Amino acid sequence: MLAKRSREMSFTSLAYLMDLEWLHEAYRRTRKDGAAGVDGVTADEYAADLEDNLQSLLDRAKSGAYRAPPVRRVHIPKGAGNATRPIGIPSFEDKVLQRAVAMLLEPIYEQDFDSCSYGFRPGRSAHDALEAIWNQTMGHRGGWVIDVDIQQFFDSLDHAHLREFLKQRIRDGVLLRLIGKWLKAGVLEGGSVYRPDSGTPQGGVISPLLANVFLHYVLDEWFAEEVRPRLAGRSSLIRYADDFVMCFERERDARRVLEVLPKRLGKYGLTVHPEKTRLVRFARPSDYDDDDDPGTFDFLGFTHYWARSRKGNWVVKRRTAGSRFSRGLRMISAWCRRHRHLPLQTQQQALSRKLLGHYSYYGLTGNAPSLSRYRYEVLCIWRRHLARRNHQGLPWWKFVRLLEHYPLPTARVVHSIYHHRVANA
Repeated sequence: MLAKRSREMSFTSLAYLMDLEWLHEAYRRTRKDGAAGVDGVTADEYAADLEDNLQSLLDRAKSGAYRAPPVRRVHIPKGAGNATRPIGIPSFEDKVLQRAVAMLLEPIYEQDFDSCSYGFRPGRSAHDALEAIWNQTMGHRGGWVIDVDIQQFFDSLDHAHLREFLKQRIRDGVLLRLIGKWLKAGVLEGGSVYRPDSGTPQGGVISPLLANVFLHYVLDEWFAEEVRPRLAGRSSLIRYADDFVMCFERERDARRVLEVLPKRLGKYGLTVHPEKTRLVRFARPSDYDDDDDPGTFDFLGFTHYWARSRKGNWVVKRRTAGSRFSRGLRMISAWCRRHRHLPLQTQQQALSRKLLGHYSYYGLTGNAPSLSRYRYEVLCIWRRHLARRNHQGLPWWKFVRLLEHYPLPTARVVHSIYHHRVANA
């Protein structure tokens, strides 16, 4: 591939590859069950005249007549409290075009991105990043971990720096013009449209790729080329989109990096959260003094900690992070409250899907106790809402009999963190 052979090459002509067939493939890859954007057009409505719609989209994109509509902003729960995270919902047509552009850029940047980057890349997942952290912390026998939080990354992403980064590889005017339109499209919230000078909305198809490009130059390359060679011990960076941790063998190396990291990110308009970013001594408990508590850190929804294996050895284990555990139960409770009038079989099927989804992500080796506790809490929530439905209460023994006819799936480990295998169901 040309992008792989010529790492310094800028591509001046890419848009010619985006023809009607290309847009058909982009349409096929675009989710059809998402919420509608500001125009209110659903995937089914767009598909009713698909050929003409895609041809019109192609003509407008290449001629420069395409106008990126504002994204509709909604807020979803974040963490264990009342905090929310803003998510942008583009129009369906905008999603298709963003997907088409991402399909052009992805093969190029996949040749550039470092192995430390896992988020929103083909063939890489959050569980791959978790396995990498496990290998690094076990290899360092613990060491020191910088747990980093970037404040409002997607709202702070600097447009000028991003354009400069893109131009190092992409010089095609059509693509750069489209990306510029998406950056300036604005946000619809509360009936008003505003156009921020920085940021890219979370939820856009193109946003994860742009975020990876930005952090590749700001963080990944800097760590690999400037930081790691200057350190005395082993070190590693594991990043999933804007979430990342740094692992170090020696304390002095970790403190040196922690000192310069805010300056590095600040140079490009990013801010390290002063309270959520911390240095953790992540050594085995046997290496601590009696008065010290073993350190832990959270990453990708898991709390990482040291514990004894079945053979009595110290190993890194993971359990569901408290904030994710609580948030999941709140969502289950809200669903049961809204749908407790539905037939029992319908409720049982929906709750089963939710539990299986929870197991498929959090079902790591060593996390079985958290999975079982989560299932138990879901059972309690369901029983409580069923009792409110009939206004007569529901003793536990009656609920157990009900579960014989409408069972919920038992907790199960799906992913092996040691061998990165997926167990057969």
